[in-house]
Amino acid sequence: MHLFTRLLILSLLLLLGACASVDKKQEWSAQQYYKEAKTALDNRDYETAIRYYEELKSAYPYGRYAEQADLDIIYAYYKGGEPESAIAAADNFIKQYPRHPNVDYAYYLRGLASFSEGDTFLNKTFNQDPTQRDPSHLRRSFNYFSELVRKFPESKYRADALQRMKYLLNALARHEIHVARFYLEREAYLAAANRARYVVEHYQNTPAVAEALDIMSRAYDKMGRTELANDARRVLQLNFPDYHSPARKP
Repeated sequence: MHLFTRLLILSLLLLLGACASVDKKQEWSAQQYYKEAKTALDNRDYETAIRYYEELKSAYPYGRYAEQADLDIIYAYYKGGEPESAIAAADNFIKQYPRHPNVDYAYYLRGLASFSEGDTFLNKTFNQDPTQRDPSHLRRSFNYFSELVRKFPESKYRADALQRMKYLLNALARHEIHVARFYLEREAYLAAANRARYVVEHYQNTPAVAEALDIMSRAYDKMGRTELANDARRVLQLNFPDYHSPARKP
């Protein structure tokens, strides 16, 4: 048989097979679509799961399976490493189903998706100029979890959200301290003092406050602001009597 003829037959067979597959899927019920999507999700095949959920919503836009697909797809995007898509899907679910019995889960997943972006930020090398790194993902994640805690005080996700909020506050404070150190080491004393003071004022319950007060005292000393330097040292000694200043050149 001529090569061209064989290729033509093969192409026709593949086309017929694809058509048969499409025809078969056109007969699927919403339940069948959901079953296939959930199986893919359980098998961590997130791309396939998302495709089936989208097809389900297209074929059956209303009903409980479509609602559950809208919720499950948030998780699929999050676990599939697409945080921005997960956040967008969560926002859509919250807007579309504000009174859904599991809407708190959408709030929680939205926080988790942004939290994963924050982890990426924290894992960046500290050799980079810290003033150039934007911790907005950390703040956004904190705000998402805060909204969950505020709106759903009885949610089963509240305890974990609170723990993540504490971690995020500490991370934001550490970022500010790293920037303050950066300025201090480059003799930008006013900028260092201001950044450290921001930590004292906005992250009062974090471990970073002690070093912030230390940086303030050292920066004010260098600027000749003796009274402010002494005030910072007094507050440091009163609240953190066991604190030892790290050996760094100011």
